[in-house]
Amino acid sequence: MLKLIRWTMPFALTGFVTLTATAQDQPPTPPAEIKPPQVRTADTTIKKIMEDLQKVSDSDKQNAKAIEQLSLGRELDNITKYDLIKNNLIQASETYYLLNKKIIDLKSRTTTSNLDVFITSLNNPESKELGFSLSDRVVELVEKIILKGKSDKNERNTKLVESTKSIINSPIFKSFTSLTPPLAIASSVMNFLHSVSQSNKAINHKLLQEFEKELNKYVIYYTALNDANQKFEFGLNFNKDQLSLLQDNMYDHLAFTSQVLKMPLPARGNKTIAESLNEYFIDFRKDKVVDFFAKMEAQYTKGGKINYEGLLRDNPNLKEANNQLEDLVLQTKRFENLYNEYFSLLDSYYTKVNHSLRLAQDNALADRAIVEAKQNEFRGLKNEAVQEIQASINMRELTLNVDKIKYRYRIF
Repeated sequence: MLKLIRWTMPFALTGFVTLTATAQDQPPTPPAEIKPPQVRTADTTIKKIMEDLQKVSDSDKQNAKAIEQLSLGRELDNITKYDLIKNNLIQASETYYLLNKKIIDLKSRTTTSNLDVFITSLNNPESKELGFSLSDRVVELVEKIILKGKSDKNERNTKLVESTKSIINSPIFKSFTSLTPPLAIASSVMNFLHSVSQSNKAINHKLLQEFEKELNKYVIYYTALNDANQKFEFGLNFNKDQLSLLQDNMYDHLAFTSQVLKMPLPARGNKTIAESLNEYFIDFRKDKVVDFFAKMEAQYTKGGKINYEGLLRDNPNLKEANNQLEDLVLQTKRFENLYNEYFSLLDSYYTKVNHSLRLAQDNALADRAIVEAKQNEFRGLKNEAVQEIQASINMRELTLNVDKIKYRYRIF
């Protein structure tokens, strides 16, 4: 019996071919060819080592370049920070000086001298700015209404007129602060006539009412004028109080900044804040702050290069002084508000004085032509006062300086 043997041999191109034969027909299977192992030569090893070394070298160069870029970026960042701080604090020194100067200027303002003279004249009982003198009119009313045109008929009437004149000319009214002299005079004359009526039966209640009715026409005018003066004065005083508070805040803010810049504020002692700051700003000026930074840069310069990183690290308060400049800018905005409020007060005052002048016209105390002439004169004086104050304080100067402070960029 023949035994079948399956023999499989590899075929290079088509895979495997299966043949079937008998054990007697086919020779025994030869052993498979054994390929000798590859031997790495010295040249191959050196080449691999060189390739690895090149990779390491390339990697080192890339790392070195990255580190260089990071270092350069950090250095540029420090330069940018320092330049921002330097510019901001130099401009801030000028802002402190300008703000203090303008606060003092606005605090000293009431109105201009010409406007003050105009109002004082209108409020003077002896003045004839509106075509009449209150002093003369009161005497005329006493003679015409109380004495019925018989002031010189007897000694009693003459004494009554002289007593009225004495009241009007009393120096005591000049010391009144709550009332204007015209209102004080009107009140005193009425009280005097009521007192005289107790013993002089010729001065009856009807005459007193008629006299008071005519006198009240003048009282209405002077009351309106006095109201305008008082409200304007109250507004000015409030404005000045707010300016003083603003100056205190600026002083506190400056105290820290000046310490950082190695120019600390001196002790105030018994001096006012205005005196202290005026003296301080003789030395604390923009050029001194420029010199401060120049000396600091020289201190941190080595080999012709400034060590900005070390400078900022050793002087951390520079960053804080820069970051607080937003408060200084807000203080300048507050001053601008108070500055605008002053002109609002002046506008309101102008309106109220014109109202009092119209009352004088409506009550036939003064002719229309005279009143209109006075209103035109007052308008001109008011506009002159506005222009004078605007030129003196010059808000644009402060605004342009503040715009140079890049306070929105905080540094950490």
